[in-house]
Amino acid sequence: MSTVYQEYDDDVIGKVYDARLVRRLGVYLRPYVVSIVFSVLLLMGVAALEIVGPLILKSAIDDQIAQGRTDRLGLLVVLFLGSLTGILLMRYAQGVLMNYVSQRVMMDLRIQLFRHLQRMAIAFFDRNPVGRLVTRLTNDIATLEQVVSQGVVAILLNLLMVSAIVVVLLLLDWRLALLMYVFLPPLVVSVRYFAFAQRQGYREQRAWIARINAYLNENISGMAVVQLFNRERENLRRFDQRNRGLLNANLRVLSWYAIFEPAVLLFGAVTTAAILWYGGGRVVQEALTLGTLVAFIQYMQRFYWPIRDLADRYTTLQSAMASAERIFQVLDEPEEIVDPSHPKHLRDVRGRIEFRDVWFAYDEDNWVLKGVSFVIEPGEKVALVGATGAGKTSLMSLLSRFYDIQRGAVLVDDVPIDEVPQRELRRHVGIVLQDPFLFTDTIEENIRLRDASISPDQVRAAGALVGADTFIARLREGYRTVLAERGANLSTGQKQLLALARVAAFNPEIVLVLDEATASIDPETEAALQRSIREVTTGRTSIIIAHRLNTIRYVDRILVLHQGRVAEEGTHRELLARRGLYYRLYELQYKDQGLLDAVT
Repeated sequence: MSTVYQEYDDDVIGKVYDARLVRRLGVYLRPYVVSIVFSVLLLMGVAALEIVGPLILKSAIDDQIAQGRTDRLGLLVVLFLGSLTGILLMRYAQGVLMNYVSQRVMMDLRIQLFRHLQRMAIAFFDRNPVGRLVTRLTNDIATLEQVVSQGVVAILLNLLMVSAIVVVLLLLDWRLALLMYVFLPPLVVSVRYFAFAQRQGYREQRAWIARINAYLNENISGMAVVQLFNRERENLRRFDQRNRGLLNANLRVLSWYAIFEPAVLLFGAVTTAAILWYGGGRVVQEALTLGTLVAFIQYMQRFYWPIRDLADRYTTLQSAMASAERIFQVLDEPEEIVDPSHPKHLRDVRGRIEFRDVWFAYDEDNWVLKGVSFVIEPGEKVALVGATGAGKTSLMSLLSRFYDIQRGAVLVDDVPIDEVPQRELRRHVGIVLQDPFLFTDTIEENIRLRDASISPDQVRAAGALVGADTFIARLREGYRTVLAERGANLSTGQKQLLALARVAAFNPEIVLVLDEATASIDPETEAALQRSIREVTTGRTSIIIAHRLNTIRYVDRILVLHQGRVAEEGTHRELLARRGLYYRLYELQYKDQGLLDAVT
């Protein structure tokens, strides 16, 4: 397979029955055991009535019609209709009951999967495309729902029916039963072959669906870039490759199924012909009653229908096992970033930050940070500068504990952050990202992130503090204005202001700011944002990742990172006077604007 699709591959092939997976699914079924037991009892009633129906017909033919009597014929007709009505009612009740159970079970599983995804480390999302994870929560859960609501129950009913019919046929006439059983071995072999042939097709179906979902998510999210660089035709070609892959996988499954259905019908027709030939001869010889032959043919039809349906459920069960395997693979992924068993708590947070000989790598031995050490005192404003890849953003991620370090320690108020519960740590750290993420909700809810403990008055105070209330007041619904997906109906500067208001509303002791996004806005908006940043960082320990060095003159200290190490440290003027790395970075940015000479 082409390596272009390697990152989207799903390699799980479902077994028809996996005891380990069934046991794990049983945990989710356990709360509904009463409903399941009642459903099984209804199934047993259905199977019993299915067996009784042909016996009633046999009695009506042999004991009434063949004898020229009608004294009990009306009663037998009523019993026959009653059995059909009973089957209908019990199937309906059982179907409603199991669908209720399956919906509840899938809801529980979906909630647990979503909860688990929210606890996963950011590194997990670096490794897994969004489309694949969405497939787990949608397609795979839906496949599993089918087998819980219909597959397992139908398989149980079919097994009951087949077992009961085998016994009844032998009791009716063992010679006819043996004749029918002659055709069973080739039928079983054929059914197993066809079902086995569909296995690869189902695996490919799921893999291609995951690839399409991942590709769609990526392209729709990046549509502006696609259109800007005229990549529509090439992206359509790549999507067509994935779409055709799914088409071919679907066609392979359907072609096998199209062969399988007529094959089972053919076996049924041949068996019926043989029974009619042999049984009819015995009826003529009066060695067999006509009612027995009719009942036998009825049972035989009921026998082949479960066989055909079992093969159908075979593929459904196999597909469900594959989906369950993938779902549990995600659930079994270690959280990586875990809370300590005996946590320490941050009391009266002052905001002192210390990086003590920190070594960190996203990939093993590819060090991004190498022995970084520095201290930021409470209330101090520090800027991080350096070339792309120097490790600035990594430091921010480590302080929020999105990743764990390999060596050294990161401390807040002299407490190692890996000894503090994640929720507690992050409650004291606010981040203004370079690309603020806004949800499809009101401005008010985007600022307080649906936290009911933050009142509307606090939201408005936060908006006023950063200057966001100016543009919000111009909106028709004000703070009740519903934003488009990712805030598409706002400008870049407005989204940055909402991100700053969000931090102000949560009022953390430590603020992390990435100023890269301000490079794409007009000077007036940038000046407003810089004022807002100063308002938010006042009185708080603040770390600012600076890409334009002229915007960080007001900070207390600047750390210059180079190749994963702290190369220089000092104030803006001190570093320029030193004429080292910071001076060269500043010179590259501002030598044509006359700022360098003015400062030095």
